[in-house]
Amino acid sequence: MVITMINKNTARKMYEHYTKRIDELIKAQESLTSGGVKSYKIGDMEITKFDMTKLDELLEEAVDRQAYYDAILHGKATRKTVGIIPTDR
Repeated sequence: MVITMINKNTARKMYEHYTKRIDELIKAQESLTSGGVKSYKIGDMEITKFDMTKLDELLEEAVDRQAYYDAILHGKATRKTVGIIPTDR
């Protein structure tokens, strides 16, 4: 995910957006797995029982993005730090 520097206000709004998105996706997952409905609509996207893998991917992505914005809000590193160890060859 490539995102330029954003301010804390924007990060807070995005965090709240992904929190709502996660709630919607979990509700869809629960509705589809309980057998109560055959399809579930989120915005303009319709999900059926056959789309459970896609639903899992969407949920994972939303959780990752929520964690990203949470890190920004709390002043934590948003990128993985990688160390390079020189060796003699």
